[in-house]
Amino acid sequence: MKKTGILFIVPTPIGNLADITFRAVDVLKKVTVIGAEDTRNSKKLLNHYNIDTPMISYHKFNERKRVDQLICKLQNGEDIAIISDAGTPGISDPSGIIIKEAINYDIRIEVLPGATAFIPALVASGLNCERFQFIGFLPEKNKTRDILFENIKNYENTLIFYEAPHKLQKFFQYLFDHLGDRKITVVREISKIYETYYRTTLKKIIDVPEQITAKGEFVIIVEGFKRKIISDSELKDKLIKLIKNGETKKTAVQHVSEETGEQKNRIYQLVLELDTD
Repeated sequence: MKKTGILFIVPTPIGNLADITFRAVDVLKKVTVIGAEDTRNSKKLLNHYNIDTPMISYHKFNERKRVDQLICKLQNGEDIAIISDAGTPGISDPSGIIIKEAINYDIRIEVLPGATAFIPALVASGLNCERFQFIGFLPEKNKTRDILFENIKNYENTLIFYEAPHKLQKFFQYLFDHLGDRKITVVREISKIYETYYRTTLKKIIDVPEQITAKGEFVIIVEGFKRKIISDSELKDKLIKLIKNGETKKTAVQHVSEETGEQKNRIYQLVLELDTD
């Protein structure tokens, strides 16, 4: 049986050209061809490390067309690397289709560890790093975006977004309208000369938008939902009010659980303690 090639997914620096692994350089030198999001941009990196491997463009506008071409090469035993303009391919840029096709054809895939923008931003934000949710760029359609926020507004995990500089203020207002005022770290130009961290709140950013230089690449780290601690006495007051207004104990428990987010079991135990007769 003929041996197929290997599909290498290779992270590239997000700013500083030194942020690339020895292995990544070695792979890029040895593969037959490199699929690059923007060959003109990637040429600078390849020239810096004396890599003369041929490149072909591989981006969201020609991805479907290129996949068949690259899969054919892989089936013929050629090793291929996929790179993006910056960071790890597959994170908010093309490569998903070729990875799925390679899996379908039982072609070996190796994803190299390396640069990605959101991990440094998250670690340096000072917000919770133990649990986080990567959102990336927001959907373009309003309805899809609204559904997304309806799903994530009560997430207690730290939220991670990407956004373009010209959309920042509209983006911050949208976050504030759907999430309320939260701690936020806006990270600009990671690993580059003008790397900047703005550790503030959504309200303060909206009130003083000029504090942020809206140029370059941005990662936005947002504090997760902080669940308010509600005492037993507060919950009992809510239950009593509903029951006095004609609700049964069962429906009162349901309403209070939905309103507060507290577990029904806890509220049920409290309603049993009430003297509402």
